[in-house]
Amino acid sequence: MEEFVYIDGKKYRRGYTTGSTATGASKAATYMLLTRSKIDSIKIDTPKGIELDLVVENANIEENFAECSIKKDGGDDIDATHTMDIFSKAEIVDKGCEEESVIICGGKGIGVVTKKGLSVGVGKPAINPIPLKMIRSEVEKVISEFEEGILPKSKGVRLTISAPKGEEVAKKTFNPRLGIVGGISILGTTGIVEPMSDEGWKKSLSIELQMKKEQGIDKVIFVPGNHGEQFISEHYSLNPHYIIRTSNFIGYMLKEAQRMGFKKIFMAGHIGKFIKLSAGIFNTHSKIADARNEILISNLALMKAPYSLLEEIDKCVTSEEAIDIINEANLSEVFDIICNKCKNRVLEYLNDDEDSIDVEVVIFSMDKTLLGKSSEVEKLAEVFR
Repeated sequence: MEEFVYIDGKKYRRGYTTGSTATGASKAATYMLLTRSKIDSIKIDTPKGIELDLVVENANIEENFAECSIKKDGGDDIDATHTMDIFSKAEIVDKGCEEESVIICGGKGIGVVTKKGLSVGVGKPAINPIPLKMIRSEVEKVISEFEEGILPKSKGVRLTISAPKGEEVAKKTFNPRLGIVGGISILGTTGIVEPMSDEGWKKSLSIELQMKKEQGIDKVIFVPGNHGEQFISEHYSLNPHYIIRTSNFIGYMLKEAQRMGFKKIFMAGHIGKFIKLSAGIFNTHSKIADARNEILISNLALMKAPYSLLEEIDKCVTSEEAIDIINEANLSEVFDIICNKCKNRVLEYLNDDEDSIDVEVVIFSMDKTLLGKSSEVEKLAEVFR
């Protein structure tokens, strides 16, 4: 594997997914089961076309099974599963009614799916389709190396994937929100973790949205994060069942909601995030764009705010700092203006109109004070109670 990539002139180390980790452990455990010999490393192929050479740890061979672990390595894109040990236990079993020669099960620390809408059925271990395919493919390579005498056609290999710290680690992931209980998920579409990649994060957010759709819900409350969720609960007393976090990926999540057929979108965000949205910035991370002061100043200027006030706003380090200056000058109407501009930007972005998708926006301060709202907020809020 090319171990490093360069992003914005900086050097970052690649890693590999929980799917690759479980695949390597499963392939190594199967090899040890059939050869009765311990190994120190194992090579696997990934969907990205990159070969991995993984270090095998905790190798153990008993009379009826072999087991080992591989440590998850997220490279420089560290997440909650980084450095955790993922085990696989391999056993020879009768195929019975199973047509597959490789049977994959979830053990301790691997979550179980409890809600519809995921790519894994309810009641099954949270091992996604691509990792399942990877495990099966790599283990079948090992099986095919040996003559029938070692593994007769009537026999198969059962693999039990486990993660001893999985239940604890899962609390730091999206799993509790997705209805995955008891542990982590085995994930990964390419097998490789690309540093500074937002794709996995975005996909997790989209999965949660898809689950709401599967439950028959056609309306959603978008908040960037914890503060928005708390504001909705404390100020508006809306049903938290409708809340979905967007993080900074507001445009992406809006398009996903449109694609899935959601008809009503209530949006609540801190002024520091939504001031950007009012100017058509749909990824609100500061590395993408940060023109908060400029946007605020232009709106205040259109309200004929005095030049001295605009100068004060220009010196503010945060949008939060500007709130008191604006309120003291009796120009708080600007917050409603910003909310209505957010609403119009969203409808333009979706190439939609108010007849087919209802969108309303509120903004708040860090202390959860309502600052502004778009024109039909109260009417739309009723349908979320």
